[in-house]
Amino acid sequence: MLRDGFDLGVTLVVWLLFLGFAVVSFVFAAMAREDAYRAADKQTKKFWLIILGINLVLNLFLEILFLQIAGVIAAIVFMVDVRPALRQVSGGGGGGRRGGSSSDGPYGPYNGGR
Repeated sequence: MLRDGFDLGVTLVVWLLFLGFAVVSFVFAAMAREDAYRAADKQTKKFWLIILGINLVLNLFLEILFLQIAGVIAAIVFMVDVRPALRQVSGGGGGGRRGGSSSDGPYGPYNGGR
């Protein structure tokens, strides 16, 4: 009886993680500009929206672990390979920094105590 409750809890957590990752990757794919996909030399925006949308639908309505894992792999490929390339060509790259120079600190530019 305790094992059944544990299995249900673990299954629910894994399902929520897969679903959350599917939603996040789909939203990021939808927010990127179409021309950024071409500039980054990646598949089209439509392609990624279809693949990630299928992943999202599978996670919502089907409990077939093999298909869910395949969808998560597609989302991982998007997040690790495609999204950084899109950010780079869109001007959003740079290790999480949003503009500024290498001498900028957390509260503005560092001028060396001058």
